[in-house]
Amino acid sequence: MSNVATIENKPAAPAVETLTVKVDGRTLQVPKTTSDPITGKPIPTTMLQACALAKIDVPHYCYHPKLPVAGNCRMCLVEFGTPAMGPDRKPIMNPDGTPKISKSPRPAIACATPVSPGMEIYTTTPGVKQMREGVLEFLLINHPLDCPICDQAGECKLQEYSVEYGQARSRFVEPKVHKPKRVDLGPRIVLDDERCILCTRCIRFTKDVVGDDALGIVNRGSYNTITAFPGKQFDNNYTLNTVDICPVGALTSKDFRFKMRVWFLKETKSICTSCGTGCNIVVGAREEAVQRYEPRENDGVNSCWMCDYGRLNYKWIQRGDGLRQVTRRKSFAFTWTLVLKEVSDALANTAAGSVAIVASARQTNEELYLLGKLAKKLGAITDSVPRSGEGDKILLSSDRNPNSNGSKLIGISGAQMGSNLRKIAEGIRQGLIKTLIVFGEDVTKHGIDAALLQTLDLLIVSDILQNKTTDLAHFVLPGCAHVEKRGTFTNIKGRVQKFMKAIEPKGDARPEWEFLHEVVHNVTGQNGFVSIEGLFNQMAREVPAFKGLTWAGLGDTGVTVQI
Repeated sequence: MSNVATIENKPAAPAVETLTVKVDGRTLQVPKTTSDPITGKPIPTTMLQACALAKIDVPHYCYHPKLPVAGNCRMCLVEFGTPAMGPDRKPIMNPDGTPKISKSPRPAIACATPVSPGMEIYTTTPGVKQMREGVLEFLLINHPLDCPICDQAGECKLQEYSVEYGQARSRFVEPKVHKPKRVDLGPRIVLDDERCILCTRCIRFTKDVVGDDALGIVNRGSYNTITAFPGKQFDNNYTLNTVDICPVGALTSKDFRFKMRVWFLKETKSICTSCGTGCNIVVGAREEAVQRYEPRENDGVNSCWMCDYGRLNYKWIQRGDGLRQVTRRKSFAFTWTLVLKEVSDALANTAAGSVAIVASARQTNEELYLLGKLAKKLGAITDSVPRSGEGDKILLSSDRNPNSNGSKLIGISGAQMGSNLRKIAEGIRQGLIKTLIVFGEDVTKHGIDAALLQTLDLLIVSDILQNKTTDLAHFVLPGCAHVEKRGTFTNIKGRVQKFMKAIEPKGDARPEWEFLHEVVHNVTGQNGFVSIEGLFNQMAREVPAFKGLTWAGLGDTGVTVQI
């Protein structure tokens, strides 16, 4: 009852002040102000935002909802009118009682013009159509006909708007201005200045979001070009975001350049696992191979950006030393059925307290939960390996594990992650720990060396890539990268987020939760759900920190829990 009373007595959020406007004859209420994308301070709502609320697309190039307004492409020109005022500064009314609208003789750029009470916006008039055609014709005057070889084909706003507003033939007969092509702008970026329409999105992003005022415009008139500061390269940890926001093919990624057309890619919603931030991403894959990562918008985590470090950290998934076969020491012709039976029988016969589990904080919540159930049954000491690196003040976290909080909330590690690793090593040295289960770590790098591992009666290892620990294991259970399975992570702020499978695992590799479920059932007798949805919901009922969560309730952007 106390919780209910607290909720009932909570002060109501202040009402949002709105204005009444019309967009193409449709009346709607729009907020008087919105938040500045950089400072968060209230700023007036613009015509473009009002049109977006009305589900009306206004073409634009320079405008981006997460960047300061520049208003330089002019593609979003619209016509508008405001209530006519009499000498007494009161609205003049029509005979039917509606305000008389005085149409402005000049258009306005929708991205930078605030709405006002009673304003009417017109986006489909012949005049607006003619303005868009004129602006587009101007932008295309010097643009090269690179579409057949341009990486942006399929994601190019210049192409899309040209289809809708462009003309079938050019009236321009003078020679085009030729600007620099294939400019090595930085270690990860190639610039084609001929394609650039000078929207300045990249300049504003690097200056206002990253805080690295690295790009600018030089020369004058038709010879304007984007460039880095003389003698310097465009090189920070967020450069590849400029490729995402470039509306044409001027800025291209060296990593993805000329790989393939984007319409060949299968896109899957996922999470970046390079650090604890858990940036929302889209995995682009083709023929069961990952081709690129791109950020996916989530204002609660990463806005619509991601760092270059995380974006390019996918090539290890296709490395040649990936574990592809379930093995038993000195015998490689084994199947999952036989190995899981042997593993289960061996664990069921271990003495209480003689088992330790090292479970990586790169495993999913569901996998850690199942390992926790196994640990409880066997009386095992557990821990995860801390992993750190240099972070920044934007997105890259110093915690390089994607699921440190998941490990702590589920109880695999304590508040001080890694504090039990020394105890495990000492237990093996003293002969107290005879069985070690390792998931996702090469423990020889973390205080449990090869000599200690060779003294164990039983070493069970699951991993994705071959390492010194897998080489010494009695049983090797090949697991999956996160793009090869489904599950959830808990990021550094306690946000529980799910990710989906983008590609199929190779060989015998299986999602760890699938075979862990079988081992837990065999050892403990507890039968759980055989689907990831059911397993997550079961975990949420049993782990206090996740109480009230459901797989469906996580949605695409996740839910924050108390940490």
